[in-house]
Amino acid sequence: MTDRTSPSGSEQPLHTAYDTALLDLDGVVYAGGEAIAHAVESLAAARSDGMRLAYVTNNAARTPQAVAEHLSRLGVPAEAEEVITSAQAVARLIAEDVPAGSKVLAVGGEGLFAALRERGLQPVESADDAPVAAVQGYGPELRWSQLAEMAYAVKAGVPWFASNTDLTIPTARGVAPGNGAAVEAVRIATGATPRVAGKPLPPMHRETVLRTGARRPIVVGDRLDTDIEGANASGVDSLLVLTGVTTPEALLAAAPQHRPTYVAADLRGLLTPHPPVVRDGSQAHCGGWTVSAAPSLTLAGSGDPLDALRALCAATWSSDPRLDPSEPLSHLSL
Repeated sequence: MTDRTSPSGSEQPLHTAYDTALLDLDGVVYAGGEAIAHAVESLAAARSDGMRLAYVTNNAARTPQAVAEHLSRLGVPAEAEEVITSAQAVARLIAEDVPAGSKVLAVGGEGLFAALRERGLQPVESADDAPVAAVQGYGPELRWSQLAEMAYAVKAGVPWFASNTDLTIPTARGVAPGNGAAVEAVRIATGATPRVAGKPLPPMHRETVLRTGARRPIVVGDRLDTDIEGANASGVDSLLVLTGVTTPEALLAAAPQHRPTYVAADLRGLLTPHPPVVRDGSQAHCGGWTVSAAPSLTLAGSGDPLDALRALCAATWSSDPRLDPSEPLSHLSL
């Protein structure tokens, strides 16, 4: 992976520079079941200009058909074949390790059960059903007894898988525990570690490529530690949107593997060129803004606040890590 020291520029709008957008859902297209501002019209414009849209989510609770129907109700027409889930990725992992028709202890939502059946596997609900594998995925109705069954099986030596290990998920009411929190409970009880399929790990990227056939994709996400890290690990460009869990402060403090190619306020960033960041010694310039890194971090100029954030990224990603960006950021409304 390139050691990125500033966001990149693009003379072309991103939806014409790339053939396929690999879009995360929670925090990018919707939050808590409602469309995020500007998402519907931005995706419609990108599609009408020829960009292919694929919806790639670590959330394993729902089936691709249910996700597609939800997107369509929000005004984003989608087919089940355009939705790729971590449930599908983990089901493929398991199917490659066990005989067809094997019993798999499954804890999660209908999306996980459907993905296992798609691979010819038989979901079961008890460690006493002689499963040859055990898998956890997010399910909003998770019960303590289900975690106990998972712990019994894992402690007995049954191979353990997880769709993803996101500790949190964004909802309409705020941030809630994700599948990773439930996985952690089983890990504490058993001392074991699962094989994980979801972003940022390679099985999810493999599943996405196999199902979309994308040739020049761009990953669009709101999380540095799943969407962006996964894109970097796979050598794919990325667009971070600030409509989910990542704050400008977190972006400025991002480790190299978490730094996106581009950054935008929301999905309108797919439809526009992105100005370059130009360095001049200890200064970084973007749009009408200049950031100086010495003797302290200072911001001057006017214009699009996103250009200021891009310049601040260039200054903090390539400078002394002790620089404090809080003062320059306090002047911006992002």
